[in-house]
Amino acid sequence: MRTDMTVAVLGATGMVGRRVVAEAGARGHRVLALSRKGETVGDGATGFAVDAGDSAALAEVLVGSGADAVVLAVRSHPADEEFLVGVTRTVLDAAARLGARVLVVGGAGALRSPGEGELLVAHDPVYVPDALRAVAEAGVAQLRVCEGHFGADWVYLSPPGLLEPGERTGRYRRGTDTLLTDAGGRSWISAEDLAVAVLDELEGGGGARHFTVVAEVADEYPYPQRGE
Repeated sequence: MRTDMTVAVLGATGMVGRRVVAEAGARGHRVLALSRKGETVGDGATGFAVDAGDSAALAEVLVGSGADAVVLAVRSHPADEEFLVGVTRTVLDAAARLGARVLVVGGAGALRSPGEGELLVAHDPVYVPDALRAVAEAGVAQLRVCEGHFGADWVYLSPPGLLEPGERTGRYRRGTDTLLTDAGGRSWISAEDLAVAVLDELEGGGGARHFTVVAEVADEYPYPQRGE
């Protein structure tokens, strides 16, 4: 288990990125917080200003960072698949040159729908309404970029159906490429516990290139259930 890494977090001011910065710092890692404005978002983290859409500048910062691991936690609002794919490819290329591991915090849409064979969550209207289809499809495209890149050491983490700020319990259940639910059909995790899963993976590694996690306990589940 690695406990002395330099971890670069791209998207450090976002919901997930901010919590990954905090979790990595709490575990004693050196943290580089990359964002458009270069804000320092955690005690002991070093802020770097970089435009994720500027591939040359982003590659220069990453290669020069000396990072052992890069966490890509960037999303686009509204969904911009071309942007997301481009950033992912740039990070993978730079990490391959650097010899760093990449953990992509992707989307639940890239997972298979429970009990539906090869049907992706992105294509299942039970989980993804039309209004969110573009967001889900962008996550699938992001995973395909990773799968087609043979020079980088990458892993893709799909969150469960619902991801939101909450409590850090330090507990979660891990799966591979199928959306996880509990006995009540709930698919949820706090952003804090997702960050725990991110650092657990970077420090130890679970062996799968595409994995997902779900909370062990969730009190409320506002996400739609199959058959409702």
